[in-house]
Amino acid sequence: MELYRNYGSKSLKAVEHLVLFVIAIATVVAIGQEIVHIFKMGAVALADLLLLFIYLEVLAMVANYAESGKLPVRMPLYIAIVALARYLILDMKAMEDWRIVAISISTLVLAATVIVIRWGQLKMPYPKNQEYDN
Repeated sequence: MELYRNYGSKSLKAVEHLVLFVIAIATVVAIGQEIVHIFKMGAVALADLLLLFIYLEVLAMVANYAESGKLPVRMPLYIAIVALARYLILDMKAMEDWRIVAISISTLVLAATVIVIRWGQLKMPYPKNQEYDN
């Protein structure tokens, strides 16, 4: 039984590394496509910069996960905040007022969540031997 458990664990780790590699490659390709788009347009818009920043955060998250085997909860929250900001910037003129308010409140909730998580890490840190990390 232990042999099957060990084999299953190694198989899952292999799939995990494969998917991380695919995410990293796809993100690099997306960065390249965005840079080509910027050069074709001949101008850099704020939305382009925010999209590149999102890609950069995804790469940082993949690198962090690959190195430590842990995914900090804050990183996807940062990505979500930037994605919501980009969404507002791109579509604000076409949005109804209630949608703008809802997205703004969502962004504030995510930012408050990051603050609470960070405060919790500082005031109530995990013991050093814990297997998980935020």
